[in-house]
Amino acid sequence: MNTIAILNNLGVFFKKYPVQELEQALATRGYKVVYPVDEKDLMKLLEMNPRISGVIFDWDTYSLDLCQQINQINEKLPLYAFANEHSTLDINLADLRLNIYFFEYCLGSASDIAHKIEQATEDYKDSILPPLTKALFNYVDEAKYTFCTPGHMSGTAFNKSPVGSIFYDFYGANTFKADISISMPELGSLLDHSGPHKEAEEYIARTFNADRSYIVTNGTSTANKIVGMFSAPAGSTVLVDRNCHKSLTHMMMMTDVVPIYFRPTRNAYGILGGIPKSEFSREVIAEKVANTPGATKPGYAVVTNSTYDGLFYNTQFIKESLDTKFIHFDSAWVPYTNFNPIYEGKCGMSGEAMPGKVFYETQSTHKLLAAFSQASMIHVKGELEEESFNEAFMMHTSTSPQYGIVASAEISAAMMHGNAGRRLIQDSIDRAIRFRKEIKKLRSECDGWFFDVWQPENIETTECWNLNPNDKWHGFKNIDEDHMFLDPIKITLLTPGMNEDGELSTTGIPASIVAKFLDQHGIVVEKTGPYSLLFLFSIGIDKPKAMQLLRALTEFKRGYDRNMTIKSFLPALYQEDPQFYANMRVQDLAQGIHDLTVKFQLPELMYKAFDVLPEMKMTPHDAWQQELRGEVREIPLSEMVNEISANMILPYPPGVPVVLPGEMVTEQSRPVLDFLEMLCEIGNHFPGFETDIHGVYNVDGVYKVKVIKQ
Repeated sequence: MNTIAILNNLGVFFKKYPVQELEQALATRGYKVVYPVDEKDLMKLLEMNPRISGVIFDWDTYSLDLCQQINQINEKLPLYAFANEHSTLDINLADLRLNIYFFEYCLGSASDIAHKIEQATEDYKDSILPPLTKALFNYVDEAKYTFCTPGHMSGTAFNKSPVGSIFYDFYGANTFKADISISMPELGSLLDHSGPHKEAEEYIARTFNADRSYIVTNGTSTANKIVGMFSAPAGSTVLVDRNCHKSLTHMMMMTDVVPIYFRPTRNAYGILGGIPKSEFSREVIAEKVANTPGATKPGYAVVTNSTYDGLFYNTQFIKESLDTKFIHFDSAWVPYTNFNPIYEGKCGMSGEAMPGKVFYETQSTHKLLAAFSQASMIHVKGELEEESFNEAFMMHTSTSPQYGIVASAEISAAMMHGNAGRRLIQDSIDRAIRFRKEIKKLRSECDGWFFDVWQPENIETTECWNLNPNDKWHGFKNIDEDHMFLDPIKITLLTPGMNEDGELSTTGIPASIVAKFLDQHGIVVEKTGPYSLLFLFSIGIDKPKAMQLLRALTEFKRGYDRNMTIKSFLPALYQEDPQFYANMRVQDLAQGIHDLTVKFQLPELMYKAFDVLPEMKMTPHDAWQQELRGEVREIPLSEMVNEISANMILPYPPGVPVVLPGEMVTEQSRPVLDFLEMLCEIGNHFPGFETDIHGVYNVDGVYKVKVIKQ
């Protein structure tokens, strides 16, 4: 990180040679010096190169205006201003928090100035490193001899084995040196929330506008279970978003609670919609309680915000409407909401605490911020019994946490601090909006078909776009005003085959074919629907990646329009079954899959499959206990009507359960079964297009499920 930018257009002798001396002095201390050509070049350099650790410039030439511009990019970056003895500063340092040092042009003083720059650089690094990471780095630097875990002893054990050495070289020395035991007192404890761990969680809470934050090292799946098992004691009733992640179903299988479901919507594309406002009302909830055996007044509610497809709620409405003590927003996909004003009022930590209520926000830090996989956070707003909560925390947390994951969670928070963090999120939003406009532009210029974007017509304003009930683009029926909003960085592209009214065309291009083509070109789609593709424009997406995606989409169009053979156009798919795909062309494949969706009347099926829920005959906990006792049998999926499912059944993606343990598919809810059978039939007809369905097993070509013995 030791790189200094010198903004130097100096030609005068008494200015030029002192700067040259300084460059040499910095080089001897291991610094790299770069020379932007002008002010504009400097700003671009700072925006694109976070490793710059300081800027040297001439005060008489650039003065306060340059400082203000740099401050907008990084307010902590050290600035070094050279001035001659006749200069006047003409600045009120109290008006602007400037990290600025002043020097004079003088031959022979380069070594002293370089020493001061080195000190300032170290202070800068120290000021931006958060507490736990700083303590971990210091521990690694001390290189202590330990006689505890882990057994590889800072990587020594790996280097005693040929294959271990390969592993060690791949990851590098510091990875293993920082993999340490929880026994190190100077680092405190993640389980007791002491020492630097406590400081890290306090630092994170301040950053994310929470009263209390917890670092979780096994993903938001674990964070959800921690929150749910603390907030919903056995025998209580819980309100659960039917579009919940399977981790919440697992929580209900682990503890004996009675679930009542918020019933959300879907559109014909299969995009997950929101829960209507009416579902949050006391009257509707009271009616559901009255109609559910064993149910009582709920004390805990969980809502997925945002949805997988990027739809936010007006969270203030939910907080005010729900009559429960604990309100949990599963925000796994949106850990960035506190760092841009367009998300205000649309996330769990927005606004103030409310008397008598506790708000949770669980976030997958690794998903759309910069952290290692499994890094997650729980944010809390409101008063809770911390000792009891920590028991639930420890119940699901390893006594040997991976310090690299913990530190990466803290670093992701540090990256969001100040102007630099806000700029990162704004850049993501701007990049996503530019990409959306580029798709629209290409669509207008293309002969024939091209991909479309699921969004309002007018996206000139940077905001989370409101799903207006009077608009047709979103495809949801009877939605509420000022309730759901589309996140600009979640981009859903649409393929031909269905119009905005949810009507199937005579021809179509199923999105699964596009996803396979993109995968062959090194591009992984986040979620693939029947005629939709979801892309996440996180802070790690840069312009080259966005351009590569555009190029791949245009390449797909070119190959599709030429009706290339599967063997040449999709060689990996061809290898799945060379005999089946021997003479097939891509348009034949597309039409074949499209005809199956027409056969199953996909749009109508999408509406019906999630309109009538299967009947709950026993709680998920009781169903799981029956399975553990062996009180289950295996039957074909097609025979599931009027049987009680032993397992949750959910297709990937998006990993949202459609049948839960203890539920019975009836004739009224049969469209759920039709939907699953459609997915299976597509896989049976076309090798390589099988859908991964949790809870459904292919046994000798027959799809089977487990049901409770009756």
